[in-house]
Amino acid sequence: MKRTNTCGQLSEKAIGKKVILQGWVSKRRDHGKLIFIDLRDRYGVTQVVFNPKDSKDAHKLAEKLGKEFVVLIEGKVCKRPKGTENKEITTGKIEVHVSTLEILNPSETPLPIELDKHLLAGEDQRLKYRFLDLRRPELQKNIILRHKVAKAFRDFFDKEGFLEIETPILAKSTPEGARDFLVPSRVHPGKFFALPQSPQLFKQILMVSGFDKYFQIVKCFRDEDLRADRQLEFTQIDVEMSFVEQNDVLKLMERCMAFVFKQSLGLNVKIPFPRMSFEEAMNQFGSDKPDTRFELELADVTNELKGTDFGIFNSVIEVKGAIKALVVEKGCKKLSKKDVDKLTEIAKLYKAKGLMSVWVKDTGIESQILKFLPEKTVKALLSKTKAKKGDLILLIADSWEIACNSLGYVRLAVGQKLNLIDGKKWNFLWVYDFPLLDWNDDEQRYVAMHHPFTSPKDEDLKLLDSAPEKAKAKAYDMVLNGVEVGGGSIRIHNEKVQEKMFNALGISKQEAESKFGFLLSAFKYGAPPHGGIALGLDRVIALMAGEDSIREVIAFPKNKATVSLMDGAPSEVTEKQLKELGLKLDIEKPLLGQKKQ
Repeated sequence: MKRTNTCGQLSEKAIGKKVILQGWVSKRRDHGKLIFIDLRDRYGVTQVVFNPKDSKDAHKLAEKLGKEFVVLIEGKVCKRPKGTENKEITTGKIEVHVSTLEILNPSETPLPIELDKHLLAGEDQRLKYRFLDLRRPELQKNIILRHKVAKAFRDFFDKEGFLEIETPILAKSTPEGARDFLVPSRVHPGKFFALPQSPQLFKQILMVSGFDKYFQIVKCFRDEDLRADRQLEFTQIDVEMSFVEQNDVLKLMERCMAFVFKQSLGLNVKIPFPRMSFEEAMNQFGSDKPDTRFELELADVTNELKGTDFGIFNSVIEVKGAIKALVVEKGCKKLSKKDVDKLTEIAKLYKAKGLMSVWVKDTGIESQILKFLPEKTVKALLSKTKAKKGDLILLIADSWEIACNSLGYVRLAVGQKLNLIDGKKWNFLWVYDFPLLDWNDDEQRYVAMHHPFTSPKDEDLKLLDSAPEKAKAKAYDMVLNGVEVGGGSIRIHNEKVQEKMFNALGISKQEAESKFGFLLSAFKYGAPPHGGIALGLDRVIALMAGEDSIREVIAFPKNKATVSLMDGAPSEVTEKQLKELGLKLDIEKPLLGQKKQ
């Protein structure tokens, strides 16, 4: 390459040297006869000076420079005049005095989006012009971090003796969970491949095949509505091991995350991570992915609120529901009744019927339900919650799951409102002992909380016949700062146990054979005990980068409407393409190149 240095490389050690730099014009400033530009590449920024005393030709050409012109400059590295140093950049003590300027490529002006973070365009505009957006240092920093994190994962697993093995992108559709993306086959008309939601079945096949330590950084596809932490295509760190128990997987992944954070961010992650059962997490924090960076915890006050004249409490207790409480310390001063109204809307959003408040003031208790609460009940409530004068007690009465979950979201909202969350903390947590099954009202059957190959706990195996809703799974989630960054389980490897699981799920032998026949066939020929985990690479990097959305750490993401605005995907196709696949569209929208009839 012609360039001798990058735009983030030069320091005082280079003063007096002749250099060649290439990059983009980030800023231009005319100071009389002197013209200054900030020359930028992905490595940094260097201040470049055009002085007619150094070169009249270069100075004259510099008058034509605009933002995002691509240029080559040759010049001498000089010390910046005293008082003009820039401590914000690594090259802030030097500047390059130009003798030669070549415009390699001009840029149209004005730019469709500004690259200055203070003038940031809307997300859709940024995604439409992603090739410009990706030039922003903030976004480039995220993409560079992504590279470092992926490399660190690979380095760790390589040292641990794992093999990176690719699994198919075009596979059999095994709909279980999210909706599959289907790919029609031209060679076999009427038949379809599916893009993998995860490599689950294939990595279990690899265990049967004797590859006892597998990992893969792999693309997965799920046809589902998007949100901040979801994309139609996303990246997993996929891991599977043979001859392991749950604790083996957890300890390995703790060492893994400690290594990745040290290599990528220079941070020391404390291991082992705290561990908490699903029930403990829900009861204490109202979430199976609790944010433990602040202490605000839930209390169960069902027993304390028994025997009142309040019909809502009585009806909930009668059906074995729960009454959950959250105490906001000094909440009488910190939160207004308008704030509580907003918290009530959050509770309702997560299926709670309402949010009741008890204000503990100097003059006594104030509450919309006070008339229903005898004095002994109030005393019991205050004793259980340890609420003091000035505190606010928030109550939700509902089914156990709704009461916990909705008050958990209220807890998060209070934490954000009162700035209780320490943004500098990295709180990892394992949540385990999840329910094995979940009841689906629409299908009127049990569905797997994780997937049909998750092993039940040994002591709960008998419950699959008598009380499947009580069975717990050998499943575990890794949580970081209130975000589930990964999940896994010990798998079923025994044919009889798998049959029990299918029976509990209402899956017949014929259906099981149709969906998972190739895996079940492999299990007949010596399947080892095995288990694993999959981490969401996009979520991990978003947290590490301090971003709220995974779109900020993916080079070319889709927008909220699942559209790639830069290249126009998804798009129409021609009649010829459809005919080759044996397909015909049953929609009114015309095909590419056709007029609507």
